[in-house]
Amino acid sequence: MEKINLNDYLASNEYPGRGIAVAKAPDGRQMFIGYFIMGRSENSRNRVFDPVPERGGICTMAADPDKLEDPSLIIYNPVLTLGKTHIVTNGDQTDTVAGFMAEGKSSRDALFTREFEPDEPNFTPRISGVLSFGQEDGFKYEMSILKSADEAGSACSRFFYDYPALAGKGHLIHTYERDGNPLPTFCGEPRPVAIDDDIDAMTEALWESLDADNKISLYVAYTDLNSMKTETRMINKNERKVR
Repeated sequence: MEKINLNDYLASNEYPGRGIAVAKAPDGRQMFIGYFIMGRSENSRNRVFDPVPERGGICTMAADPDKLEDPSLIIYNPVLTLGKTHIVTNGDQTDTVAGFMAEGKSSRDALFTREFEPDEPNFTPRISGVLSFGQEDGFKYEMSILKSADEAGSACSRFFYDYPALAGKGHLIHTYERDGNPLPTFCGEPRPVAIDDDIDAMTEALWESLDADNKISLYVAYTDLNSMKTETRMINKNERKVR
């Protein structure tokens, strides 16, 4: 499948929801992770990303704690690091995966204990990316989606995709095909995408490509495959209020 321009693809979609992008940079020396969140309701939009350095990741937090209504599906750790493994997801399954892998089990084992979100009638899918270092080619990654098997949410379908790390190529998966009521679940395989070598250029272009009204936060990380040092950028539409 031909690679698409990540920024052009996102700019053409008013509401892809939450999204994960993983790639090997064109220079072949860096790993890329991008994660963004969007929202339509006041509760969903009342969020910011905040660093969690002790776990090598980030968390979502209420921008204004006084306006927080239901934290169950919007407050979680989107990104965590476990040794040479980077985990990025759109929900609290990040911790489920990290917990299983810490016990020597697989991410798939972990995700077979989870299913789509219980936000009827949308039944938002759970999307995940797991990047493993120490491979001969630097790293490999898998992406997955857990989604409702029907409109009633009566069962969960689980799809897993394993990818080799190829310079200049990556994949994007997001929760919704487009805006709608109910929101239509992402269909098909993760989209093959092209990215930039430069973290600042990539971050700016990604942020600008997301719909101005619906975007909330963006996280971008580039990890040097030789030194394993990670450089990150975060953009929050909201400012966090402290009580």
